[in-house]
Amino acid sequence: MRFYTIVMQEQLIDKAIKVLDNNFQEEGFTLPSKGLYPFQWKWDSGFIALGFAHYNMDRAKKEINTLLNAQWENGFIPHIIFHSDSDTYFPGPDFHQSSLHPKASKKYRSTGMTQPPVFGFILQKLYDIAEDKKDILQFIEQQIDKVYDNHMYFYENRDIHNEGLVYIYHNWESGTDNSPMWDDIWATMDPPEYTFERRDTSHVDASQRPSKREYDHYLYIIDVAKKYLYDDAKIAEHSPFLVQDPLFNSILIKSNEALIALYTLLGTNNDKIQYLKAQQKKSIKSLNEKLFNKELGAFVHYDLRNEEQIPYISSSSFSPLFSGAPDAKIAKQLVETMMNKFGGNDRYLCASFDPTHEKFNPKKYWRGPVWINLNWILYHGLKSYGFIKEANRIKEDSLKLIEKYGFFEYFDSRKIHPDSEKSGYGGDNFSWSAALIIDFLKEKA
Repeated sequence: MRFYTIVMQEQLIDKAIKVLDNNFQEEGFTLPSKGLYPFQWKWDSGFIALGFAHYNMDRAKKEINTLLNAQWENGFIPHIIFHSDSDTYFPGPDFHQSSLHPKASKKYRSTGMTQPPVFGFILQKLYDIAEDKKDILQFIEQQIDKVYDNHMYFYENRDIHNEGLVYIYHNWESGTDNSPMWDDIWATMDPPEYTFERRDTSHVDASQRPSKREYDHYLYIIDVAKKYLYDDAKIAEHSPFLVQDPLFNSILIKSNEALIALYTLLGTNNDKIQYLKAQQKKSIKSLNEKLFNKELGAFVHYDLRNEEQIPYISSSSFSPLFSGAPDAKIAKQLVETMMNKFGGNDRYLCASFDPTHEKFNPKKYWRGPVWINLNWILYHGLKSYGFIKEANRIKEDSLKLIEKYGFFEYFDSRKIHPDSEKSGYGGDNFSWSAALIIDFLKEKA
């Protein structure tokens, strides 16, 4: 791996700290990117807290506390918390109408959908980083039951076959918003043409964002959920989009593991430890048996509407390495698939979608660009299985992209292309890109 001098590291860390500090809001949360994303996002806040933990633990704790304070009475945590009014983002609180659900937060307006449950392993990371272990354990003890309740919500409400795999009912819940993964599902739908004013394309080139017709599908799924007052059982019955996502479930498994370790450390809640262990056993078994595709050598999404795998490979396909669920044989096959399809010398690791596929688009959001948060997940997964060379390449590629282009939301995965002087896309000064670069560079040997 490339040698980074102390001076180089500190310069990059200083730049990243400025991004986070400039995006932090007095209300106790951090914007993903000013203008483009004017609210608090669930999994963004987890990664952002991790970055803060390295230099401002109080702010890291505040970020998590603010997000968890918006939890619903049933354990659900929304993917966006609307702390203020803004005309720079659509769809906003008036479209989502979270208050339709009887157990929605009475204090905070939000969406009625969620995002990957990162806070279990984030709390564990904060414990590892903190110098004052007594203080951080007190904070964890105050917050951990909220995270547990979120996990319990998923297993009790989103695991319709009692197999340890939870569903997402909207592509935004996956975090990989416009992935080609969903194209076949869109082909089964014919939503109405919505009339609305796009806000994102006033900040970012439209060629880098989902299309208007894709948004029609997104809005229609929300309208279906609203029709049934965000009731999970009704959504499972009626939503045209119902998917088991390897990334979402891998993050849930990783966070289960972290909660078990933290509850053990606290010496409390043996009943909760046993519940998590029982769910964990089912989750790992089903992830390997149902979502692994032997022919593709990768984990794939499962369409519950049509009871079939969605046979595309994306960066999410390798995320089970982060969970520790695959055995050594499957892990080896995953790495071979990743390097054969995604690892060419003309590319940065790891593109968000299969670069050898006709649907690959290296500039368009989750249809091909590199994302720092997925790279961070894959780095730790590869490293945990002993694939150090591949892990270091992902880390180095992430650092190169940030050094060369800045703290963008996502990056062109091609090293050489007609537009190569501008390979950073989406939001600039993007918070989780800054936060995770800090964590990469602060990592202990």
